[in-house]
Amino acid sequence: MDQPDLDQLRHKLAELKSEHRDLDDVIARVTEEVPFDQLRVQRLKKRKLLLKDEIAWAESRLLPDTIA
Repeated sequence: MDQPDLDQLRHKLAELKSEHRDLDDVIARVTEEVPFDQLRVQRLKKRKLLLKDEIAWAESRLLPDTIA
């Protein structure tokens, strides 16, 4: 992978992590509402899990392969 690709991947990773953190705040606000929208919370949590998978994939692409 050349440097521009790595830079793009690092940028994408930063965006994903930011969105993941932002979802924590959104979920906290939604669950404070009485009554709160359970379906919305489930959708937000599902999005958060998808982001976690994308973050893990991006991080694995950035880390050099190592032999244990």
